Amino acid sequence: MSRILVVDDAKFMRMTLSTILVRANYEVVGEAENGQEAIRLYNQLKPDLVTMDITMPEMNGIEALREIIATNPEAKVIMCSAMGHQKMIVESIEAGAKDFILKPFDENRILEAVKRVMS
Repeated sequence: MSRILVVDDAKFMRMTLSTILVRANYEVVGEAENGQEAIRLYNQLKPDLVTMDITMPEMNGIEALREIIATNPEAKVIMCSAMGHQKMIVESIEAGAKDFILKPFDENRILEAVKRVMS
């Protein structure tokens, strides 16, 4: 069973994503609400996959992604972004993200992305 860390500054988004993942038999090992917390939990929990929101307070998702990739070049990170953030999505893929999911979340798209990145 794949262990996933869910990162988003909005509690509702974390809950939504966690619910979808758990229903699909993934284990959500932790949740973070900013990039600094994401890095701390990543190093502590060693998840198989991270879903990372791009826009967050304190440290954004791209900065956190770069730090995680610097620690572990094999890290699997899927970025989550609202429509209209094309430049940031491109930047995050260049920084090492494996895929991205657009908000509002589409359950099938999330599960396809997770399955693809994990295989």
